[in-house]
Amino acid sequence: MGSSKSLEEGTRGVRLQLHMARCGVASRRACEALIAEGRVRVNGSVVREMGLRVLPGDRVLLDGKTLRPAGKAISVALHKPRGYICTNSDPQGRPLAIDLLRDRYGGRLFSIGRLDYLSSGLILFTNDGELARKVGHPSSSIEKEYLVETKLPVPEELLARFVHGVEVDGVDYRILRYRQRSSTRVEIVLAEGKNREIRNLFTAHRIAVTRVHRLRVGIVELGHLSPGAHRALTPKEVAWLLNPPRKVDGRRH
Repeated sequence: MGSSKSLEEGTRGVRLQLHMARCGVASRRACEALIAEGRVRVNGSVVREMGLRVLPGDRVLLDGKTLRPAGKAISVALHKPRGYICTNSDPQGRPLAIDLLRDRYGGRLFSIGRLDYLSSGLILFTNDGELARKVGHPSSSIEKEYLVETKLPVPEELLARFVHGVEVDGVDYRILRYRQRSSTRVEIVLAEGKNREIRNLFTAHRIAVTRVHRLRVGIVELGHLSPGAHRALTPKEVAWLLNPPRKVDGRRH
């Protein structure tokens, strides 16, 4: 089956955004944005359409640099310290999470999702566009677990409301479940993880958040990784993330 697929791709080509993802640029969705911005050229011409197929021998450039398929797929778990950002550059000169990986992996990896500047904990990096798409797409419903610490006690009835869903500034938020460690420390599990979801939820209810720390993504756990440390994902972890078990009645099977 693998050889027939390779033959088909060789004769029909692959979609431009998939080719870019395989080159380790970013997830397919992020690559589509780069194409729409007019930053990609194929054989000398700017391409903005998503349907173009790339054939063997075609020359693809992003911002003037030739793209080549990445070699071995690399996927890494990093303990991001507070005070680092998850983009590959920052005009303000703040520390980059990717810099913690450059000595080992160079600049070949990109983050799957984000942790904001003030948050810490588990963040995944990869050069595998398909893995990034799977983990990042809301339809995968891959759980993300966080430890949240607050200045004021968090009423349990408020957490129960979060489970049923609340609206903040026109955006619907919902957590999957929670476990209170103390009145000001709670573990929260999200399925989607919208931008600054936890901070927005608590701030909207006048509870200041002092710490957001990600503990888990799917079956990948932060474990005993120290701040700034990283490890390669195991084959079992990668396989699970690429094909998470289907959900029945809110539970994975």
